[in-house]
Amino acid sequence: FQIFLFIIVSYNVYVNSCQTGDNDPEDLLELDEDQLFYFDFKRNEMVYTMADFSKKIIFPTWSQQALLELQICLHNLNLSIFNDFLTISDPPQVTIYPRDYVLPGEGNKLICLVNNFFPPPVKVKWTKNDVEVTEGVTLSRYYPNKDLTFRQYSTVPIIPQEGDVYSCTVEHKGLSEPETRLWGKITIILTSSPFPTICCVVHLFQSKFN
Repeated sequence: FQIFLFIIVSYNVYVNSCQTGDNDPEDLLELDEDQLFYFDFKRNEMVYTMADFSKKIIFPTWSQQALLELQICLHNLNLSIFNDFLTISDPPQVTIYPRDYVLPGEGNKLICLVNNFFPPPVKVKWTKNDVEVTEGVTLSRYYPNKDLTFRQYSTVPIIPQEGDVYSCTVEHKGLSEPETRLWGKITIILTSSPFPTICCVVHLFQSKFN
């Protein structure tokens, strides 16, 4: 006979964070990297981010608990403001990619993933052909990683056209200078001399410079 053993490992992550001068503290719960809900301190209410979850489980006292945890967080922050721990910083890893398959002239979105950084915040800026873009730009909440770093997403709507180049620039205390990722079509002409002449066009959709 045979015995089959299935082990399902799940984990949840609770995040409560605050910063000096911060108007948007964090209080959220994740299960297996899926956010279940968070507390909106501006509206003073719970926000369920998974519809199925909200139908099954409700935490009537979570709002009061979130407000209490915020006060505790601020108190501990004031006590630890000069602690060496606060000098630790992990610079972000930045990646830019399209949401959907890219077709010229068809609407799409570029996603800038800012990952593995600590502590928040980060500042994200988009440009199109070296001109800053703000219309339609979105910036997600901070999401926790298992190693206690954070990730954040920013998007910008695009209509891909030949020659357009977009950039996502990220600023963080762990970076000595802003880090930029490029997305677009760049034509490179390669020639050999004196003969024969070889010409080719290389399309690059992502590059990096610091």
